[in-house]
Amino acid sequence: MEVRYRITKPIRLEVNFRISGLTALLGRSGEGKTTTLKALAGLIPARGSPYGGLRPEARPIGYLPQHHALFPHMTALANVAFPLQNLPPKTRKARALALLERFGLGALAGARPSELSGGQRQRVALARALARNPELLLLDEPTASLDREAREDIGDFLASLAEEEKTRILVATHDPELAQSAHWVVVLEKNRVVQEGPPSEVFTRPASLNVARLVGFSNLFPGQVSGFQDGYLLVETVAGTLWVKSEPLAPGTPVTLGVRPEEVLIVRKDRPLRVALRHNVIAGTIRRLRLQGPYVKAEFSGPLELKILLPRHVQDRLKLSPGQAVEVTLKPAYLQLFSSESFSSLS
Repeated sequence: MEVRYRITKPIRLEVNFRISGLTALLGRSGEGKTTTLKALAGLIPARGSPYGGLRPEARPIGYLPQHHALFPHMTALANVAFPLQNLPPKTRKARALALLERFGLGALAGARPSELSGGQRQRVALARALARNPELLLLDEPTASLDREAREDIGDFLASLAEEEKTRILVATHDPELAQSAHWVVVLEKNRVVQEGPPSEVFTRPASLNVARLVGFSNLFPGQVSGFQDGYLLVETVAGTLWVKSEPLAPGTPVTLGVRPEEVLIVRKDRPLRVALRHNVIAGTIRRLRLQGPYVKAEFSGPLELKILLPRHVQDRLKLSPGQAVEVTLKPAYLQLFSSESFSSLS
């Protein structure tokens, strides 16, 4: 499904992007994510397609606002059945109960929203949004009020829902973890689409520094191109010459290099490095370590200050400690290049 919309109020916004399976509309607050969803739902004036000119009630859409908007005085079953007023009572109840059971909530059909957890309320709201078999399901920040475990569950659940029901789902979010569960990611920046593609591409090859920061590139530093050799760009940095897998650029070109924290590699003395990795070895010390869920977050101090994210089992094997001298290496294919003009936006 191709989306093309032009909006003038409440903000000026022109978007053109694709919806494929579970699609994440990713961006910071104020970039127009909720506005785009409301335009598709017909809740604000806008011109475009699909559904342009149709009244909200005529659009084959299920819309779930950020705070679920469940009726507090109604049971879960009554909430899900509410959009089905045109069906006979028995049919309405059977369909609503079937949806709740599909979402694992059949035993809670008689519970009111105040008696449900955040994740359970989320699923009731989803079931209600799906009650009329919409062609497109719109979700506004569905993980905003959920804890980490519930956020992971809802991402996996939505991806499965899109695959099994063949339902198109558009999720407005600033949650990178949810976006990584999607089949397609669309990035909004400065009220326009700046990149779209599968998560594997957007999260590893962001189109700009701002997108890089949004998708987790916390290690960003300046450099200058000095040459090109054997298919690698040579970039001068405070850590010396780094080799980057890239197309040639003119010597003297200022650039910014970025690498994800989970792609900074600790050098092990018992494992010889391949030639390409040997060029990018940097010596320093571990300044700080802390647990982050099933990972260990390390701060590396040397010519470059780097953040490193290690699976806990790797830390168990390496037994890193604060103050320990280590070497790290940056894989040339994992180093990303950005134009230097954008570097000032990092400060």
